Amino acid sequence: MASSTVRVDLDGKPINQLTICMIGAGGFIGSHLCEKILNETQHKILALDVYNDKIKHLLEPDSLSWAGRIQFHRINIKHDSRLEGLIKMSDLTINLAAICTPADYNTRPLDTIYSNFVDALPVVKYCSENGKRLIHFSTCEVYGKTIGSFLPKDSPLRQDPAYYMLKEDASPCIFGSIEKQRWSYACAKQLIERLVYAEGAENGLEFTIVRPFNWIGPRMDFIPGVDGPSEGVPRVLACFSNALLRREPLKLVDGGESQRTFVYIKDAIEAVLLMIENPSRANGHIFNVGNPNNEVTVRQLAEMMTAVYANVSGEPALEKPTVDVSSKEFYGEGYDDSDKRIPDMTIINRQLGWNPKTSLWDLLDSTLTYQHKTYAEAIKKVMSQPTTS
Repeated sequence: MASSTVRVDLDGKPINQLTICMIGAGGFIGSHLCEKILNETQHKILALDVYNDKIKHLLEPDSLSWAGRIQFHRINIKHDSRLEGLIKMSDLTINLAAICTPADYNTRPLDTIYSNFVDALPVVKYCSENGKRLIHFSTCEVYGKTIGSFLPKDSPLRQDPAYYMLKEDASPCIFGSIEKQRWSYACAKQLIERLVYAEGAENGLEFTIVRPFNWIGPRMDFIPGVDGPSEGVPRVLACFSNALLRREPLKLVDGGESQRTFVYIKDAIEAVLLMIENPSRANGHIFNVGNPNNEVTVRQLAEMMTAVYANVSGEPALEKPTVDVSSKEFYGEGYDDSDKRIPDMTIINRQLGWNPKTSLWDLLDSTLTYQHKTYAEAIKKVMSQPTTS
């Protein structure tokens, strides 16, 4: 519950109550951010989304301590005339809306480009024209491939952080060829970043850009056939969770050799709240938000999740817990990947004093406990139903 005492920012100044227009509030990140804001602050939220399943517990009943501080507006920002009015009513707009599932990047490239660039244009425009602050969510994928990935496999320079550490103000954005449509997402996200930055430079837009590095936790994505399409392919955590719940081998794309870092959603949301309440420190900055201490290969992630889930569920792991598949078989034609993504944390630490706290093992334990409690029985029911041809 939000405290009635006066809260102060990092510079000791009182924090004024804000009205926040949150686009994509009903998603994974939005649901956790809404919880944080309602529980710990007095800010008001205009929650915009097509669906509200993940925030229903925040919207009813009226007896909740934050009743009146959150309003849900069922809006598709592609074609809704209410969008500008809601942005005008707010002090700050946070845009979380995106198509951000790798399986869609090369199979639905047009939808991916439109969703992440074209549909975001009015949000940037309305914020700039009406003098409203914007926190825009981008992605670590804008970095593309590391410089080190182009070096010979046996080059000692591959171990030099200068060749793989990703810095907001220095690292180049290196993508694959145009025929590799997997990069449609990263290109669209980079272009909207450039537009936001240009609006700041030319028209004085107050902005912050967030580059998430694999935020994971409860309510991430969906479980196919339960709360998402049966043929859907969610991101890696939900994909592996689905296999664990169904007692199927975890599919490792191209051997699972790609390296990634993972950060707990609750740690990441702490960083976002600091951005919201410290505009003098956050405006004009791009922030990596990740945990470089939680770096593993996708294969190692699969092994850890298998061990954690066996502990959580009380069921023994499969004799053969993983199976290798090619990226073409799993994602289709046009897939490509980056070798590793490790965020440099210098800027966010300097500006906001933020550092992640949760270890990979602990965040997997928390997340898989939620997945098991939420989905285990539903999965059994789905699997017990006869399949139709």
